[in-house]
Amino acid sequence: MAQFVPTDGRKVEAAEEFALHHAGAESNVAIGLARLGHRVAWVSRLGRDALGERIRSAIQKEGVETALVETLDSRQTGIFIKDPAGGARSVTYYRRDSAASTLDKTDIDRALKTNPRLIHLSGITPALSTSCDDAIGYAIDVARTKSIKTSFDVNYRPSLWRDHSDAATRLFELANLSDIVFVGLDEAESLWGIKSVEDVRSTLRAPGVLVVKDGSRRAVAFGGGQLVSVPALQVDVVESVGAGDAFAAGCLSGILQGGGLSVSLRFGHLMARAALTSLSDQGEVLTPESLTLLVGDESLWLTGEAAKSE
Repeated sequence: MAQFVPTDGRKVEAAEEFALHHAGAESNVAIGLARLGHRVAWVSRLGRDALGERIRSAIQKEGVETALVETLDSRQTGIFIKDPAGGARSVTYYRRDSAASTLDKTDIDRALKTNPRLIHLSGITPALSTSCDDAIGYAIDVARTKSIKTSFDVNYRPSLWRDHSDAATRLFELANLSDIVFVGLDEAESLWGIKSVEDVRSTLRAPGVLVVKDGSRRAVAFGGGQLVSVPALQVDVVESVGAGDAFAAGCLSGILQGGGLSVSLRFGHLMARAALTSLSDQGEVLTPESLTLLVGDESLWLTGEAAKSE
């Protein structure tokens, strides 16, 4: 999606200058992984309009392959406006009947023909339309038959769903069908009434790796019979939208490299910090080399709750 953000620090209704960026849950993760040296392709649909061309070009420049993105004459590219005043999350979406809302199983078939190691999906997509919902379920089912790993970020957005019950049921189903799952503790409480990290694992038993983000306190990963907890970094937040996607990109990079859960969570926290200190969703570029150095700097990880492995 195209993203408009006030650049003068004021709320949207008072702002006079805006910056135009590109953003969206899956494309944010794709960009984060590409920056960390992974070969990544993004699958979506854009309108044949100036914003669509700008988004495609910008994502290509980030090193993400866009050959699988379809351009539609009949639909427009979606947009959203971020209101970063005060650091709080405030977003207004204009995505109804957008090109991306027409995604269907044919898009998944194009993706699967590339024989990826992993497909990353978001809980935002199934809320956009029936065809989008069908496509996400199809992706998980077919990936399993081809031994392709699936990653799923719950990404609960109440305004996109018809009602709370539909969201709770469908997101629970999709999470329990996926290999790697990211969910915020606040999301789990809102969706399923869960109040503790341990209870999230008791509810979502199927994923091989389950990562629970406990706000500004810590992130906890369950996998291979382990529970690993790593404290969040201290951050002066500029704007919070996109931080979850950056965290997922960092964590997935660690998992794909076989670095272990503790290292993967540290990757996630570092990428999230970069996004939290920027008006854009992606934040400053962290190279694989700089990230590795920061991961090994133990002085960074002495604040907050001590890292532990049980």
